[in-house]
Amino acid sequence: MKLRVDDIEYEGGTKGVYDVVDKPDFALIVPLVDDKLYLVKQYRYPVEGVFWEFPQGSHEEDPGIDARKLALSELKEETGLTAKKIKKIGYLHEAYGFCSQGFHIFLAEDFTQGEQQLEAGEEGMEVGLFSIAEFEKMVKDGKIRDAATVSAYGLLKMSNVA
Repeated sequence: MKLRVDDIEYEGGTKGVYDVVDKPDFALIVPLVDDKLYLVKQYRYPVEGVFWEFPQGSHEEDPGIDARKLALSELKEETGLTAKKIKKIGYLHEAYGFCSQGFHIFLAEDFTQGEQQLEAGEEGMEVGLFSIAEFEKMVKDGKIRDAATVSAYGLLKMSNVA
């Protein structure tokens, strides 16, 4: 991750400063089985809270990793699931008002269950399987606050899968 401060000039000629966080893209996986979604629950330090979200992550050591390969790796790492079917459903920016990071969204289906392979910062991560109705209630109740998760679900709904 890098923070840069750019001197800019707006269309009208006004000069200003723009702070930008540069981070590598990440992959987010929507694991769907029948009418249920797998989520992971973890502590998020910047907001000091524990929340449910779709499995997601980046590869800091290899920021140019193939997005599909990254998605399969993150899914297995965080949930223990290995997907036999995976399909890209979109690409969005995380917070383009201040950050260059984007994320690839994949729908994963048809799983075999294995063991989680958590990294040190993911210790205690829980996995849950929720119906679509439960997921939507969790968003409304604030148990899911991750913008990437909510927007990925929106893309899933628009693709007429869920």
